Amino acid sequence: MDKRIRVLVAKAGLDGHDRGAKVIAAALRDAGMEVIYTGLRKTPEMIVEAALQEDVDVIGISSLSGAHMTIFPKVLTLMKERKMDDVLLFGGGILPRTDISALNDLGVGELFTPGTSTQTVIDYIRQWSAARIA
Repeated sequence: MDKRIRVLVAKAGLDGHDRGAKVIAAALRDAGMEVIYTGLRKTPEMIVEAALQEDVDVIGISSLSGAHMTIFPKVLTLMKERKMDDVLLFGGGILPRTDISALNDLGVGELFTPGTSTQTVIDYIRQWSAARIA
């Protein structure tokens, strides 16, 4: 049997709005992925440690607080320090296009904005996973 894709969904910082993260977590689960939802107000350190402990393939961070230019780079740095080069970091939320481009340039995967269909996120993760196996 094929290995199921393991995804950690996190809400970082002081952002208390988790509806989108829960919708994505449920959609990924319904699509057959194993999903770990960390809950609210996690630090980058907590997110990376949970990802290591859970041996995930993918980390998804929801950011609506405006702290994305701090949180995503910090998570990436911690992932590199912990040799998590084979783990995808992606996210979503209220993100300006210029910030999305800057974060992509740093190595963050796709960053989805409001209105993106859950199927688009599912397809992205599946395509990324399939490319790793190929």
